[in-house]
Amino acid sequence: MSYHVAIDIGASSGRLILAHYDKTIEFTEVHRFKNGFSYQEGKERWDIHHLCQEVLNGLKKLKEMGIDSCTVGIDTWAVDYVLLDEDGALLAEPVAYRDSRTQGAIEAYTKLVDAKSIYNKTGIQFLAFNTLYQLYREDNDLLTKADRLLFIPDFLAYFLTGKAVGEVSNVSTSQFLNLSTRDYDHELLVAANIPVTILPTLVESGTVIGPLKSQLAMQSIYPNCTVIAVATHDTASAVVGVPATVKSGHWAYLSSGTWSLIGIETNVPINSEAARLANYTNEWGAYGTYRFLKNITGMWSIQEIARMTDYTLSYAEMAQAASTVAPFQQFINLNDDRFTNPDNMVEAIRSYCRETNQVVPQTVGELVMAVYSNLALSYVYEIKRIEALSNQTIDTLHIVGGGSNVALLNQLTADLLNRKVVAGPGEGTAYGNILVQMIQQGYFKDLQAARGFFSQQIEVVEYQPQTQYDAVILERFTQEMEKNRVSTGART
Repeated sequence: MSYHVAIDIGASSGRLILAHYDKTIEFTEVHRFKNGFSYQEGKERWDIHHLCQEVLNGLKKLKEMGIDSCTVGIDTWAVDYVLLDEDGALLAEPVAYRDSRTQGAIEAYTKLVDAKSIYNKTGIQFLAFNTLYQLYREDNDLLTKADRLLFIPDFLAYFLTGKAVGEVSNVSTSQFLNLSTRDYDHELLVAANIPVTILPTLVESGTVIGPLKSQLAMQSIYPNCTVIAVATHDTASAVVGVPATVKSGHWAYLSSGTWSLIGIETNVPINSEAARLANYTNEWGAYGTYRFLKNITGMWSIQEIARMTDYTLSYAEMAQAASTVAPFQQFINLNDDRFTNPDNMVEAIRSYCRETNQVVPQTVGELVMAVYSNLALSYVYEIKRIEALSNQTIDTLHIVGGGSNVALLNQLTADLLNRKVVAGPGEGTAYGNILVQMIQQGYFKDLQAARGFFSQQIEVVEYQPQTQYDAVILERFTQEMEKNRVSTGART
């Protein structure tokens, strides 16, 4: 019998999930809290002190439940970081990746280092909020004062243990790790004026970081915790938590949350010229794997529609309203920069449709169906590109994360893809986090064994194609994507 705790924090919320293992696994949500960024001191910033306090609140609840000893793993979103002084104190609240400071940063930086060279070295897609460009635009005075940089999950582990490391699945998203050396690329760092001395020592997923630091342990209000560096990028943990088996054949995954991360798990990176032109990424995964994927918009638009309509409908009610609307009435590139962080998502969608002479959605149901339709189209569009770039045919699409609960979207995706879609678990990220802890503790010999066991412990929903849509629909969407695709990765 053992206890394992996933601290899983996304852009809008965080949670602590307890796994009780005794021949089977029982999962219990212990604590849930809100997260988000706000405008402070001239930037969009995360409240990292709030996150630290909520982590402690959750650990305290565990102790009150009678949990005296457990392992703990932390996963969060990627690319963002904190800067600490020589005493380990925070120099400023971390800037959120949706802040506008990186506008034009890629264009400026690639004048210093050629885009082809960057991709050949790192295999990472070009996104304006990658850490490389955030640091390129960082305040020089702040960088001068910094003694240490830690990514968000690594900082939370440091807060708990006093030990600073950089787990590779999250650090790789920065775009300054070299695929060949599996270390920091000094040329890229120097060009961005990033002092390598402030960067953390790299560790692999499954590395034990240590127990709670004495200041916390001596309070006796928290369990005896062993903190493990799991796959600390939430997408990396989500992929670990995909319940894929031999029956899945060649499978792809879709980690569906605020963002949609769609791709395949590989043992070797695919950093070909064709992959660069398609702006695909090779993020590092657990146990020497790579996540060959595309980062596209996800439920962010839905979340913003809910906010702009004062949350008058629940997400389930929004989906119900959408189910009464015919799909594919608009073709929208939801990855357009205008949807990254607009003041008003509803107006941004309507404005896009007006500018492109398409039907303008008016009701909540019409807006939501416009988003779901184009998310489904995006998924199928990217699956076809993945097949071409990897030279394989995808048999099954596994959807994990919160978006796996949206039946309407899942069915649209299965219909357009004309292949089986397996949805669940909704808490795939937290479950993947826990599986890495259990592998480290010796309960499973490897990732394959853990997934095989896990697939028998959870319920999933299978979606088979039901409606055949005209191929013209995907062709029309493809035209819209290609017309608007101005990918830095495609620049020479």
